[in-house]
Amino acid sequence: MNRSEPIVRRKLSDEVFLRLKRLITSGELQPGDDMPSERELMERFAVGRPAIREAMQALSNMGLVAISHGERAKVLQLTAKSIIRQVDGAAKIILSSSKDTLEHLKNARIFFERGMVREAAEKATAEDVQRLRATVAEQRSFRGDSEAFISADMKFHAQIAATSGNPIYVAVSEAMLGWLKEYHTEMLIWTGKENFTLTEHEEIIGRIEQKDADGAEKAMIKHLERSRALYVMNFRVMDSG
Repeated sequence: MNRSEPIVRRKLSDEVFLRLKRLITSGELQPGDDMPSERELMERFAVGRPAIREAMQALSNMGLVAISHGERAKVLQLTAKSIIRQVDGAAKIILSSSKDTLEHLKNARIFFERGMVREAAEKATAEDVQRLRATVAEQRSFRGDSEAFISADMKFHAQIAATSGNPIYVAVSEAMLGWLKEYHTEMLIWTGKENFTLTEHEEIIGRIEQKDADGAEKAMIKHLERSRALYVMNFRVMDSG
């Protein structure tokens, strides 16, 4: 065999990371457990403190452990939300550097919400509908407070995703809404615009309650196509001032 296949020497911290990760994925360490102390790990693996700290930070970046100053790191429960949260920072950087990417995200959200609202129309219980109505009532009370109004808007759409019973749908919905919120400008929320949103939300709920998947999808598309202009790149906001 002529092809060269060199063995890559791993950094000590990489080897420590793999061993610690194995302790978690094998179940030896369970969610909620304390990780061994730095001193214990240094003795166990015969390495220095820097290698331990690098490995622990890598575990934290993966969402496997939570590091608190002055306390032992704790093993975390992996969920759909915690996994998607790991790409949060990178997603925001990509979005901030490209207007096209923001437009792609808006389009992806519409595609996703169309499917979610159809699912909601097919699966929503009376209790689900009641929760949606309560959120819209809450949102109505926030007119004039754009931050609270937008948060209630995000809650409404996340609740629609939750009717599926699929936690991945909820995590994706909340992630996309969170990324878009970075580009939501208050300059475009004039008095009266909130009322359009509330009316459209009520129409969507009505279609869901009637089990009208086609009608719910059309109402959602109309709502999102109108509201997509509320999300703009930050430099456009500054230029318009």
